[in-house]
Amino acid sequence: MASSNSTSTKETARKIFKILLSNPRIKVSWVKAHAGNIGNERVDQLAKDATQHGQPYSHTKLPKPHIKGLLRKRMLQEWQTSLKTGDTGRKIYNIMPSVSLRPTNWITEDVIFSQHGPFLAYLKRFHLSDSDYCSCGGIGTALHYATECIYTVSWHMRKPAPNFEQEWLKMVANNLVSRQKIRGIIKFMSENRDLFRPP
Repeated sequence: MASSNSTSTKETARKIFKILLSNPRIKVSWVKAHAGNIGNERVDQLAKDATQHGQPYSHTKLPKPHIKGLLRKRMLQEWQTSLKTGDTGRKIYNIMPSVSLRPTNWITEDVIFSQHGPFLAYLKRFHLSDSDYCSCGGIGTALHYATECIYTVSWHMRKPAPNFEQEWLKMVANNLVSRQKIRGIIKFMSENRDLFRPP
């Protein structure tokens, strides 16, 4: 056996020999093939399976940064597919259709403006409010508070045409001044919830 020969030039044999030298309790002996030894029969079967069905093993060592890059690319592809074909997050997808590892600098208020906030239309949808009407008389959507509610006039923005709401949301999401206004609206609404509830 090459592994028991200290002068062997084979790399694997040299590694096995070093292991055997440092672990004298390990004994290596020859076992007759196909003689009913369970362990040997199993090893023979695995070796046969590997030669017939296994994948070729490559000793090529890839640099860690390269492996990380491949994994990152695969993860982003799966994330993008999930975002594109998923049932949830449609509002965010319409504003930001591409995934990215770069921070968007969005804070909680920016995210919840996509309808998931203290808006009465949202709360009514989940039975957390009896009405979806704002106390000013309009339907309490995010767009209502951002463009026409009398209580949030300090932060109003120009109202988009009905069929341009998604484009308007994209512009607002990418404009720092508009996002500051959104943050002001959300903060004011959170601190004055009773003001917006109908009598």
